[in-house]
Amino acid sequence: MPRLQKQSKLALIEVRIPRVSARTYVIQTLGCQMNSHDSERIAGSLDSAGYLPAPIGTEPDLIVFNTCAVRENADNKLYGHLSFLVPKKRDNPNLQIAIGGCLAQKDQGAIIKRAPYVDVVFGTHNMGSLPYLLERARIEKSAQVEIKESLEHFPSTLPARRHSPFSAWVSVSVGCNNTCTFCIVPALRGREKDRNSEDILNEVRALVEQGVTEVTLLGQNVNAYGVDFGDREAFAKLLRACGQIPGLDRVRFMSPHPRDFTDDVIAAMAETPNVMPHLHMPLQSGSDRILQEMRRSYRVDRYRKIIEKVRKAIPDSSITTDLIVGFPGESEADFQNTLDVADEFNFLAVYSFKYSKRPGTPAAQMPDQIPDEVVAERYDRLHQHLNEISLRVNQQVIGKELEVLISDIEAGRAQGKSRDFRLVHFDLGAHQVRPGDLAYVKILEAKPHFIIGELTRTISTRGGDAFSARKAEAERSGVFLGVPQLKSVLAK
Repeated sequence: MPRLQKQSKLALIEVRIPRVSARTYVIQTLGCQMNSHDSERIAGSLDSAGYLPAPIGTEPDLIVFNTCAVRENADNKLYGHLSFLVPKKRDNPNLQIAIGGCLAQKDQGAIIKRAPYVDVVFGTHNMGSLPYLLERARIEKSAQVEIKESLEHFPSTLPARRHSPFSAWVSVSVGCNNTCTFCIVPALRGREKDRNSEDILNEVRALVEQGVTEVTLLGQNVNAYGVDFGDREAFAKLLRACGQIPGLDRVRFMSPHPRDFTDDVIAAMAETPNVMPHLHMPLQSGSDRILQEMRRSYRVDRYRKIIEKVRKAIPDSSITTDLIVGFPGESEADFQNTLDVADEFNFLAVYSFKYSKRPGTPAAQMPDQIPDEVVAERYDRLHQHLNEISLRVNQQVIGKELEVLISDIEAGRAQGKSRDFRLVHFDLGAHQVRPGDLAYVKILEAKPHFIIGELTRTISTRGGDAFSARKAEAERSGVFLGVPQLKSVLAK
């Protein structure tokens, strides 16, 4: 096998990757932002091995599923997709199917027993092994299952095919040291391991040189960064260091844990101009009793004090959160507490979930599991309540002009995120802009999940230039822009 050397500012990495001749691939990502970023690394590893993104409207030679195990419906989605592919696999024996991510780490060889037509199963700790495993499966004509119990190296050392040329995810850590009773992630991604801060900053600088203007720092518990090397102020220092990088216009991070949220992080957010005035911090429940059962290590008043400090230091900040409905033992009074605190905290948006019983978690063994019909009824009530709150919060910016980083343009309309994370829609009129450029939009109308405005002016940016260059290259080469997805290539 040939030897490939990858030189970057991060490190000199020497890896042996089997080369293939023009086989094409797609990746279907199920789950969180961490999974989406992992898919970029999987795509980069495949590119380095000679694979090509499948052009739109063609059948790929390889389909990769990067899976989630946080909720049961993620399992159902995967096996639903796989059942759809049975006739395709039968008609094309050369088609390869690979399963990676958290569900693969959890179920391992059981996936092959349930779906014997799958060629490769790989876990969260060995994403870079996929090209080898595919080659071995082809040669040996048998399914390959390789699951590592600990991290071989940081995924950030792998090459990447980025979703966006102007907005990028950057991992600061992997794994989690928390023991939330409902969560299976620590068992699948391991204990927290932090990257060296200079490696992180070098990656950010390299991205900025390529045209990226926005980065989102990622970690399962991002503000615990530094625990691995004994520096409780490391995350605040990292935010301030990002503020010193020329050309980096926007810095975001997710998801922090209230237990580790310290005043120095709030000060860094307030005093670093390119750190955005938005905080996504999971609450999970408005009931102290349920938080204790979840083993969340904070109570509602602790969360309240953090929000108060953030809003005092950053008056124009927005807050988003996660909430779980129907945790074992949740009473109607517990649920009402969640409704009440959601109203009090004025969340811009809430990612709400029905509790999902995950095998191997302490919560799965708890008594008083809530009946599905009760969970569904509470979820519907919460959803309606949250829509009312989001509408109220969005109405607060009617008449204001917001800066928007354009993410998508279609049929003369554009959308993007404001600095405080609101989704903004607007007509372009005669303006010539690109994704990655900045727009200034006067807000005229509010909806629960987005706001609508009138474009007043635009600014061409390096991010827009990067998008134009990537698009031109894609048109010249016929290679898909970004990470090719299953739905993009199978729709004919």
